[in-house]
Amino acid sequence: MVSADYLASSNQFNCSVCLDILKEPVSTPCGHNYCKTCIMNYWDLTGVYSCPQCRATFTMRPDLRRNTLLADVLEKIKMVSNPIPCAEPTYVECDLCIWKKFKAVKSCLTCLASYCNVHIQSHRVSEALRRHVLVEPTGNLHQKICMKHQKVVQLFCRTDLTGICYLCITSEHRSHDITTPETERAGKQIQLGVMLTEIQRRIEEKHKKLEEVQQNMIHLKVGKKRRKKRKTYKKVTELIRCQEKRETEKAECVVEQLKKEIKALEVRDAELSQLSETDDHIHFLQVQYCCSSVSLSLSVFISSVVLLYISTFFIEALRKELLRFIEHLEDICKLEFVDISEAGKGVMSKLNNAPAATMYYPEPNSREDFLKYACQLTLDPNTAYKGLYLSEDNTKVSRSSDTHSYPDHPDRFEFWDQVLCREGLSGCRCYWEVEWSGAAEIGITYKRIKRKGMEQDSRLGYNKKSWMLCCSSYSYSVRHNNKKTDIKAPSCSTIGVYLDWAAGTLSFYSVSDTMTLLYKFKTSFLKPLYPGFCLFLYDSSATICQLNQRPAIDVLSHI
Repeated sequence: MVSADYLASSNQFNCSVCLDILKEPVSTPCGHNYCKTCIMNYWDLTGVYSCPQCRATFTMRPDLRRNTLLADVLEKIKMVSNPIPCAEPTYVECDLCIWKKFKAVKSCLTCLASYCNVHIQSHRVSEALRRHVLVEPTGNLHQKICMKHQKVVQLFCRTDLTGICYLCITSEHRSHDITTPETERAGKQIQLGVMLTEIQRRIEEKHKKLEEVQQNMIHLKVGKKRRKKRKTYKKVTELIRCQEKRETEKAECVVEQLKKEIKALEVRDAELSQLSETDDHIHFLQVQYCCSSVSLSLSVFISSVVLLYISTFFIEALRKELLRFIEHLEDICKLEFVDISEAGKGVMSKLNNAPAATMYYPEPNSREDFLKYACQLTLDPNTAYKGLYLSEDNTKVSRSSDTHSYPDHPDRFEFWDQVLCREGLSGCRCYWEVEWSGAAEIGITYKRIKRKGMEQDSRLGYNKKSWMLCCSSYSYSVRHNNKKTDIKAPSCSTIGVYLDWAAGTLSFYSVSDTMTLLYKFKTSFLKPLYPGFCLFLYDSSATICQLNQRPAIDVLSHI
């Protein structure tokens, strides 16, 4: 008995118009079978009612009727077996299949198309098509043919990193370094193995870092539970809680970023592993050169920097900050408070006897005291105006007449010559120094300051979101919310900035043989603050000082 697989593999159930399995089979008066849609479209196109196979011509358009018997046979064949194996995801699909995409058995380098077992028959039967070059199924046919000479690619040009034919050697590739694809691949296969090993190492490294951050988050949660069991000064507890919340959010972002990068590396590992097993040398070489041009370190740079910040600040800096709070708490216990409920009477009370009191924090009295709160800042290239130039270590900004080709970024200032620092400051005391030349504006701002347009909302000191000191060789001035205050003081090339976020004070000092207070802002800060700079004259610059390399100055004076 003839099997269903045999019947399905034969050509007697194929439409001679579309060469696919019959759909809605109908019979012409001459006895041949076609898809109903195919034969009707054929007649509409030619305008002649004839049979495409035997060329029999009919005077009137035949009344086509469904071939019930043939339709039932085809339906049973579909139920019993799969007529022709359907193309799997890793297989090359037939380019001519319409009803259902089947697995290709051959690819034609002349037609630049792939054919299944049914559609390849025309190449085996037709005398003209027999001359075409047939190869094993491949999905990248365009790489097999030289587009200029329409010849099969059999050589590889190391100079242009592309496949070429023999005719290319006599023209534009005459003096180039030419080799065979097999020889070139032998060396690149070794490089691919090294790349796969590096990817595996990166994946393991990121898994370890992910476990480290997750473990730090667990320790933080345990610290919260322990602190709830102890009675602590309310203000200090609130500051610690805010700090914990910010660091937890940062850690959660790092965890999410690490998971994405691990997934991306695993996808790359799978792709390169599959590439190493391919038999197509030209495809291997072109993909390999493309992969080699992309630096793997770039994909892990962001998370590595953030992770370094989290792993150090998240544990050590938080512990340091807690110790600093404890020191402050001990100092507070020694201070006296003014009872505001007894205003006018000048009543002085101790901490335990003053529930409604206003606390006065002592400020540093010498430069050595200021340096206890020193913080190192770095400039954020994503915020820099295109007329500004940043040093390689992102600690110096200069104003030049050239426009730099920074990539587009939503945080970049579009009109004003400004740049912000990467670090956001909040919940603690911070001190930094800046050396300037020409004319410079030194200030701080909330992160949500506008970046686009020439409105005042995007300029330091000209809105409610920022505070600024303007320095020039002949004068000083401060500005906030577009309110300017002039300052009379000798010009100094080094400015010290002291921020007490909790107390709501921002102070600017000139630093030379003495430290002179230029101006102090008093307000209430609500969100993290980002130091920033504006250079409005050419040949101006501002440099963030390395405080641990500068000598200490003990004298502090006030205007």
